[in-house]
Amino acid sequence: MKVVNLEKDCLGNDVDFTTLEQLGETTSYGATKYEEISERLKDAEIALINRCRMEEATLKDCNNLKLVCIMGTGTDMIDQEYMKSRNILVANVRDYSTYSVAQHTFAILFYVLEHLRFFDDYVKDENYVQGKIQDYQKSRQFTQLAGKTYGICGLGAIGRQVAAVATAFGAKVIYYSTSGKNSNSDYEQVTFEELLERSDIISIHAPLTEKSRGIFDKKAFERMKGTAILVNTGRGAIVKEEDLVEALESKQILGAALDVLCFEPMMQDSPLLRIKDSDRLFITPHIAWAAREARQLVIDEMCENMKAFQIGKHRNIIWE
Repeated sequence: MKVVNLEKDCLGNDVDFTTLEQLGETTSYGATKYEEISERLKDAEIALINRCRMEEATLKDCNNLKLVCIMGTGTDMIDQEYMKSRNILVANVRDYSTYSVAQHTFAILFYVLEHLRFFDDYVKDENYVQGKIQDYQKSRQFTQLAGKTYGICGLGAIGRQVAAVATAFGAKVIYYSTSGKNSNSDYEQVTFEELLERSDIISIHAPLTEKSRGIFDKKAFERMKGTAILVNTGRGAIVKEEDLVEALESKQILGAALDVLCFEPMMQDSPLLRIKDSDRLFITPHIAWAAREARQLVIDEMCENMKAFQIGKHRNIIWE
């Protein structure tokens, strides 16, 4: 089958595409602009994408297309109704980044919670060499997770892994389900208001839906503890960024650690750029999912999706 990979670079050059490329006559592009999609897919039977839009405007002339494989989980780039009308199947990759995202969640949390930027600078500026110990002990204090209430927004696969790690650190885990569908007797389920009011840490792992969009807004931050830290490795638009900045500037909450933003790449006029203090705000460029092992698993899972399709079976079809 003719396979076209529109966004090979999104998975990096340190992973092995060999098995995938043996499944068909493969043409790969590092990246593809919106206006290039139609031409590049005109003869393709299988398209491999990450963020390229799959809709009528890009696919109306792609008469041979039968399957779109997403190099990830998110499906917001897919016009599902149009794809169904064309009988084009769409398969994604699920649960590939659970360990990677959970690990990064705690990495960015501890960066803020333990003032790691300050202490790293303290040593590299040779203050520690000069024996200045009491100074930094007084100016930067941190607390431990043990005994704290760790609130999770979204208890899917990643949320459950984060809950297990937080429990291992000695925290009490509570959770709020944005969909209302997740129920787990291992942890206490609470309302959104209770999550805000009781949590010392709030960790977002929910998908972006109409129910979750913008729920962390000015009113939400006003209900949170002044000592609370917000961590978001879910979806950027769940948080209203201007409201978060105001909450940090007014010290309504202690700090925030983000891996996802409303606009990616980051916009030049992002309100988040107003805060330069890494003790208050730490941002990474949407890399929580991207451990090498997780990226390789994406390729391996896409192979399984394609193999299933080639023998007439459905695997990870997004509307099934």
